[in-house]
Amino acid sequence: MKVASIVGARPQFIKCAPVSRELRKEHEEVLVHTGQHYDHGMSAVFFDELAIPEPDYNLSIGSGSHGHQTGAMLGAIEDVLLAEKPDLVLVYGDTNSTLAGALAAAKLHVPVVHVEAGLRSFDRRMPEEINRVLTDHCSDLLFCPTKTAVENLAAEGITEGVHLVGDVMVDAMSYNRGIAEERSRILEGVGVRPGEYLVITVHRPSNTDSQENMVAILGALAEAERPVVFPVHPRTRNSLKRYGLLGKMPENILVTEPLGYLDMIHLMAHAEKILTDSGGIQKEAYMLGVPCITLRENTEWVETVEAGWNVLVGAGREEIVDAIRRFLPGSQQRNVFGSGNASVLIREILGRYQDARGG
Repeated sequence: MKVASIVGARPQFIKCAPVSRELRKEHEEVLVHTGQHYDHGMSAVFFDELAIPEPDYNLSIGSGSHGHQTGAMLGAIEDVLLAEKPDLVLVYGDTNSTLAGALAAAKLHVPVVHVEAGLRSFDRRMPEEINRVLTDHCSDLLFCPTKTAVENLAAEGITEGVHLVGDVMVDAMSYNRGIAEERSRILEGVGVRPGEYLVITVHRPSNTDSQENMVAILGALAEAERPVVFPVHPRTRNSLKRYGLLGKMPENILVTEPLGYLDMIHLMAHAEKILTDSGGIQKEAYMLGVPCITLRENTEWVETVEAGWNVLVGAGREEIVDAIRRFLPGSQQRNVFGSGNASVLIREILGRYQDARGG
């Protein structure tokens, strides 16, 4: 069976690595990189570190408004699918690459497989939420990371083709954490000691497009009374420059370029707490057993909040400072993301799907 896998952004490269390893044991995979993330620190370094095969196609779409970017991807992916004639198209997560891949396939009547289906923040102002909902509603196989995701789909009338497999990020973490411990020298590189620093990532437009939010976040970090390591996303760097904040960073904030996966998980694993507006990093923090402070009003990873390991604070300075000083998980972690065999289950289910269709 020929599977066209569509990726385009950092979280998708991480999810793709374990799934591709399994897929290629039994199937032919055509890997399509849309170029949504194209900076070396956000793209090529992940292919190198995670031993992901070189993409068969790099569409080099690059940045742009949501409409222009998604439209450009849709046309380019359609051309690839017409040329390759895959049996299935596999998409990951909730980016514009996800939606473009799903729409291109659905319009050509190629079955769509959605890895990380069923997530909902219930905030339609988030472009990711629109991408999730639309992708799920045109997918034939929906691989859910949690029971909550299955329930979300059922509430929208989607029950056919739904499978609870666990989260492929657990597979990636299990495979790479030991490698990161052995290879990474990021703590020495930025000059911090285990358990004595915070990590922050900020990239969502709800924060980066608001000077008020960025001033409040940086002001709260200035009161952290410990080092804060800040790998800066390219879009965030542009916003900080535009607001005149990049050159006025509090002394305790240690700004770095975007980090590769191995350095990032090593840095997060040894942090006291993690602050983020990223969905993927909320989940990685939970998997690493590190308390997470989420700079949003809602989250698609509700399990991390319900388990007491993640707190939603928005972008209010006082709320962030209070969480830095006082937030601590009040309970033992529960295994909500599976046992690290999601990629194997996906391969097995795809094999059964192929047999059922007479492939």
